[in-house]
Amino acid sequence: MSIYTKKGDKGETGLLGGVRISKDALLIETLGNFDEANCWLGIIGGLPEIQKDLMTISSILAGSDIKFAPEKTRNLEKEIDKIEKTLPPLKHFILPKGKIMYGRAIVRRAERSLVKLSKSQSFNPNILSYINRLSDYLFVLARKTNSEL
Repeated sequence: MSIYTKKGDKGETGLLGGVRISKDALLIETLGNFDEANCWLGIIGGLPEIQKDLMTISSILAGSDIKFAPEKTRNLEKEIDKIEKTLPPLKHFILPKGKIMYGRAIVRRAERSLVKLSKSQSFNPNILSYINRLSDYLFVLARKTNSEL
């Protein structure tokens, strides 16, 4: 089977259920932002569960009826709390550096497009909470990693 179908040659792409939409639609932009964040997490390495979560979210946004549990967000919060206990209190702004901090910025872009999408498309609010917490997690993970350098 060939990787190319030529179906997207005129600027449209397909969603679950065969629906075709323009490649410049907000949904496609959002899915692209999630894809970019997921690829960047692959470069960072060591976060396969989070990558799976982003794939699940993308599937949900594309029309799948997969569930996304609030426990996913709580798990990130637990990890944030564990890491923060090992760090000195943050008393001022820090300059962003490193791959993890760059990944956090990419996740923030995905979050911004998700917020825009939420104004026209209904989806599980746990998804917005999760993506917001993911950027928090990456922030503290970057602080921890950068302090170890």
